[in-house]
Amino acid sequence: MDSKHRTGISRRTIVKAGLAAPAVALLPAVARRAAAQDSVVVTMVTDTAGLGDQNFNDLANRGGTQAATELGVDFRVIESVDQAAYVPNLTQGAQDSQLVVGVGFLLTDAITEVAAQFPDAFFQLIDSVSDAGNVQSVLFKEEQIGYLAGIVAGETTKSNKLGVIGGQRIPPVIRYEVGFVAGVRSVNPEAEVNIVYTDTFGDQALGKQTVAAQFNDGADIIFPIAGFTGTGAYLAAAELNRPGEIWVVGVDTSQDHLAPGYELCVAQKGVDFAVYNAAKEVVDGAFQTGILNLGLAEGGVSLQAIEGRASDESIALARAYEREIIAGTIVPPVDDDTLAAFVVPATPEVSASPVASPAASPAATPTA
Repeated sequence: MDSKHRTGISRRTIVKAGLAAPAVALLPAVARRAAAQDSVVVTMVTDTAGLGDQNFNDLANRGGTQAATELGVDFRVIESVDQAAYVPNLTQGAQDSQLVVGVGFLLTDAITEVAAQFPDAFFQLIDSVSDAGNVQSVLFKEEQIGYLAGIVAGETTKSNKLGVIGGQRIPPVIRYEVGFVAGVRSVNPEAEVNIVYTDTFGDQALGKQTVAAQFNDGADIIFPIAGFTGTGAYLAAAELNRPGEIWVVGVDTSQDHLAPGYELCVAQKGVDFAVYNAAKEVVDGAFQTGILNLGLAEGGVSLQAIEGRASDESIALARAYEREIIAGTIVPPVDDDTLAAFVVPATPEVSASPVASPAASPAATPTA
């Protein structure tokens, strides 16, 4: 793994309000001495999409690579070819490392099983919760940035047809989905949102085919919450060659390079920051177990505007809703039941500053 590739991540500590479970586990004295003398080994285990997914695994890898560069950790990656590989891959990581990072909800059972077998190792689980005592479970409030992306999309659409392509309907994807739908409804009740699930996060060709069908059916904005499958949305947009008429909302991280000019905005998720921060905690002898639930207020998610794409007015409106979410005045839905019960809020007052976010997210605005 090339630890010389530098990608910036802010070192700002996660706001403690993001702790849903306050348990803190400190490295034992022996481990602290070992960490002071030798490099801390951090091993990341991917889900089946692997590296190169232009999304979730690559974000986690970015955080680990940054930790290698800035903290001197020995960062390693084990790719999972199928779900049956999760337990042996995590086991290998636990045998060799002080910290093992499991990337994605689908590793929940495997990381709980392996963590119980290696009580002296530390584990980080991204996007799910394990009840093992040596696991840091990192959740993100995807509903918040899904909601803001829905505000921008609902304001931007001309056809009043929008599409969502999902991978598997697991909790973090559901939170994105229902947040987006609620955001669209909040500003454009006439708009239709067509939701299609592919049942895979690893099939770019299927994603392209699915999104092309949505575009051809009249959708002009697509929200792809499908990992590598979702990157097919960009390929579909580029192939249709309708700049300024059709758009893709970036999810987790910007993917505009896949189809330059077609990314409307980005619902950014700080997976990279979470991985970097966990490595730093191990190096510092202050690893936190329990649940970290990171949203706009904690700097774990953010809406990123792209100059010249969405209108200043739509971004300003999204920022107004963002302030209300941070204040707790608006609570976006997190599942089907809360979406059904969601009442469209009154339109908040728009600030004169349309682009700047009231919460400077370290995950969204990395520094070198």
